[in-house]
Formats: sequence, structure tokens, C-alpha cells
Amino acid sequence: MNVLKCNGERLWSSLMDMAKLGATDKGGNCRLALSQEDKLGRELFIGWCTEAGMSTAFDAIGNLFARLPGLDDSLAPVVMGSHLDTQPKGGRFDGIYGVLAGLEVVRSLQDQGLRNKRAIEIAVWTNEEGARFTPAMFGSAVFTGSLALDTALNARDSAGISVRDSINEIGHAGDSPFQRPFDAYFEAHIEQGPILEDNGLPVGVVTGGQAICWLDVQVQGQSAHAGTTPMALRKDALFGVAEMAAQLEALALDFSPKGLVTIGQVAIAKSSRNTIAGNVSFTVDLRHHQDAQIAIMEQGVFERFQAIADARGLTLNIERHWLSPATPFDSNCVDAVRRAVEALDYPHMDIVSGAGHDAILLARHCPTTMVFIPCVGGLSHNEAEAIFPEDARKGCDVLLNAVTERVQR
Repeated sequence: MNVLKCNGERLWSSLMDMAKLGATDKGGNCRLALSQEDKLGRELFIGWCTEAGMSTAFDAIGNLFARLPGLDDSLAPVVMGSHLDTQPKGGRFDGIYGVLAGLEVVRSLQDQGLRNKRAIEIAVWTNEEGARFTPAMFGSAVFTGSLALDTALNARDSAGISVRDSINEIGHAGDSPFQRPFDAYFEAHIEQGPILEDNGLPVGVVTGGQAICWLDVQVQGQSAHAGTTPMALRKDALFGVAEMAAQLEALALDFSPKGLVTIGQVAIAKSSRNTIAGNVSFTVDLRHHQDAQIAIMEQGVFERFQAIADARGLTLNIERHWLSPATPFDSNCVDAVRRAVEALDYPHMDIVSGAGHDAILLARHCPTTMVFIPCVGGLSHNEAEAIFPEDARKGCDVLLNAVTERVQR
């Protein structure tokens, strides 16, 4: 195959310009979904796309699509993309790299005067992070039909503001149809973990995404005075949760190294310094490469937590908040990425995505794959998140060549 190269300096400049919007004091970004900062980031991107000869459109959940026509627009487009929203104290590259690498692919093709048989699109998916509204990734979920539009529009943030009102406030609602055909979807992304860096490799060929299960746990004990209630007579919900946390970590060892467990949020209701915790709620995040194994992990959580609650006289309630099955990516798309990285002669490895991405949902809609690049220290969802410009360029080169092969079909 003829090897193409992107303009790495232009890509990096675009990343740095986007990072100025919603910049935080420690070098990160805060552009929560459908906020005014998110609007500014989207509109900067729209301006760049317009300069590149692309048209733009929104759908009813605020997903943004930029389109470069092909020689035969009756054919389904090849789509790249990711997201521009961030965590409250997020980094400059999570999601943003995939959107702007897609833009650099289009710019590079135009630099070289190449015309494509199929149209090329870049998607900016709404609320991938789930930091302001839950569930996460609901833009791509609504587009692919796995979440009802009204359910997403009625979701509210911590201030009680709805998605519907937020989209209308920034003026990013449109009528682009859901579930329209895509020939393929390619998403470039930082790894958000340490595997590529630890192996000294600039590119990961992503073969799929692992299963994710989110649980909401509530433990009810009895509030009482901290100074007058003997230890043996207490029903301390927090001490029960502490034992549950230890058991959760022990559970992960049974599924090592692919089984992962996390408690990300803990809340003590009506907490007071001198009051025994009577009601504690917390979240559990379970991950594994295999659906069968994550089901066993989930069952293990129920059994171990219930045993602790029974022994301590506590009431336990566990509800599944979200389940994303393990998702293998399309073999033809994966092979296109592999051919591209081999033609470029970039060191690489196959890798399974540990994080949730819009690509996981798109994989149920059309042939899909991802391209990973390393991030420094494996750090993401953090203001200190960083990548090297050379890795950004190499990942974009891979994306450029894989997409170019696909759009000529």
C-alpha cells in the first residue's frame, strides 16, 4: 500500500488550541458535556471543519457530524470520531485526540489532492464522559438505538438541569437521523493505561473492549451516638462497607490479572463527626475481558457483601446501574489498522480496551475498531494527562492509512 503521512505539527497545534478552552490551573481541561465551555470547543471544531470544506449537522441528542463528500455519496460514509467533553478536572487528550486526529486525516487528504469514493465523516459524540450527566456515552447510545432519546433528554445534572434544556441552551439540537448507515467507524484514542508505555510501543491495534459492570450499593445500619454506644452493640454501616471493600479487593485477586474492581464513590448520609454511620452508599466498577467471568465476579460481589451484612446485622441493597458486554471489533477493520501500522513500520501490539468508549457502542451498529497511542505514566482523567507529539503523529498516520484504504472501497 502507498504510505501516507499526516502533518504532525498541525495536529499538535490544533490540540493545543482546543486545550485553551476550559483550561484548568494545573494544565488540564474542564469542558463538561453541553456546558458553555463544551459549546466553545464544538464551535472551534466546526470552524476548522468549515475551513476544510466540510458541512456540519447535529442530531436531537446533540451529536455533531462533520462531512466531507465522496465521489459517490450514495455509499455509506466512513466515520471517525470521539468526544470533546471532559472530566471536571480532566486532561487535554482524552477524546479530543480522536476528534482532532480525524480532522487531521481530512486535512492531510486534501493537502495531497486525494478524492475518496465514499464520504468521510467525523463524529463528536455527546456526553461520553458521563461526568455531568449519566449514563456515560449516551450520545452514541441514543444514535445506535441502545438508549431511548427521551431517557437521555430527561437526565439531569447535580444542579437539576436537564439534558434537553442544556442542548437548547447551547443551540446544538438538530435533525440528523439516528441509526443511519455507516460503512465503518474508526476511533483513535489515548490508551488511558500504562501497557503501551511499559512496552515502549507507540501504537496499539485494538481488538475489542472488555466488559464493564457498574453496581450501586446501599448499606443500612443504625445511626447512634459515638460516645455512648458500645462497639459490640453497634450496627455501623461504614465499618461494614470497609469490610466489603477489602473483600472486593480479594475478589479481584481471584480473577487476576484481567479482573479489575474499583470503588469510585462513597457517601455517608447525614454524616456527623460524633455519629455512627447509619447509611452508606457506594459504587462498584467491575471489568473483565470475558462476559462469563464478569458475571461470576458480579455474583461474587452479591454473595460476599451479603455475608458481611448478615454477620453485622446490616441491610444490603445492590442494584446493577449499567452493563456493557465485552465487544470484539470487526476483523476487517482491525486488519486494516494492522496493515497500516505494518506499512508504516511502527512498532505495535494488539491490545484490548480497558475503558469504555463510543466505539464499543458503534461496534453494534457497524464495522468498528480503534487505534491507541500511549499516555505518559498511563495517566488519564487527570489534569496531568500527557502524550508525546511524536506518538500523536504516529497514531494519526495509522488512522490516515487505514481510513484511506476503507474509503476507496
